[in-house]
Amino acid sequence: MFTHIVLFKVKESTKENLEFLKKTLLSMEGNIKELKELEVGIDVIRSDRSYDVAIITRFDTKEDYLAYDVDEFHVERVKKVIGPYIEVSKTIDF
Repeated sequence: MFTHIVLFKVKESTKENLEFLKKTLLSMEGNIKELKELEVGIDVIRSDRSYDVAIITRFDTKEDYLAYDVDEFHVERVKKVIGPYIEVSKTIDF
């Protein structure tokens, strides 16, 4: 199993923006064949160290993740849509 985690800092972390991002990220479920598991969370602690939104995705292999990363749905309907809302993001892959 290959895991890809992304943490997002949102430019304007209003409740509406956070819910929109969560809904957009969750829209990948069932639309990208390589994506085996998907979890999205909105931070509730809101500390100085906190990021606003996290996504955890799982794939059978690293190669499946690489295919997902350039998948048209992921690029056009998720990355391009959420891009204007994001201040910074960090990832870890293992």
